[in-house]
Amino acid sequence: MAKRQSLKELQERLAQRLTAAKTEAVTATWLAVEAGDRRYLLPLVQSGEIFPWSALQRVPYTKPWYAGVASLRGGLHGVIDLARLVGPAASALPPQAGERVTSESRLVSLHTALGINAVIWIDRLLGLRNPSMFTALGVNPEGAPSYFTRSLVDAQGQSWQELDLQMLVAEPEFLAIAA
Repeated sequence: MAKRQSLKELQERLAQRLTAAKTEAVTATWLAVEAGDRRYLLPLVQSGEIFPWSALQRVPYTKPWYAGVASLRGGLHGVIDLARLVGPAASALPPQAGERVTSESRLVSLHTALGINAVIWIDRLLGLRNPSMFTALGVNPEGAPSYFTRSLVDAQGQSWQELDLQMLVAEPEFLAIAA
């Protein structure tokens, strides 16, 4: 009888967790990522597929944030180092892209509707987030680029920067990768 009772409790807990997971996935707005030492929110509607780290082919005479080109699913994608592109201490990062790669490094593709064959290199995925997980609006950094839409603060007091990927790919600086 005890086994039957515990099995029933297990099934009930699983059903509750599945319901919660479905609700969370439906209401999720952002993909939470970490690049360098900062946390960013990438809109799910502007993000594409998430790839494990892939070997890069370096491209000479490009800006420091352009890490190179990767072959993903048979297509060539430009790899943008998010930490170097928007991070405040980009000069403190190691000079070679491979020096910062860990087992948690990922490549997040831009949605095909944005019309750019590129992926964003992040250091770590932090999951999905929705607006109810944030308690306050923060202040955007002084002189922040136009694609920094807003800064949010979560219940733990951690600051997150929301990025508008559509505005990012429209930036003339982003489109001009030559050094």
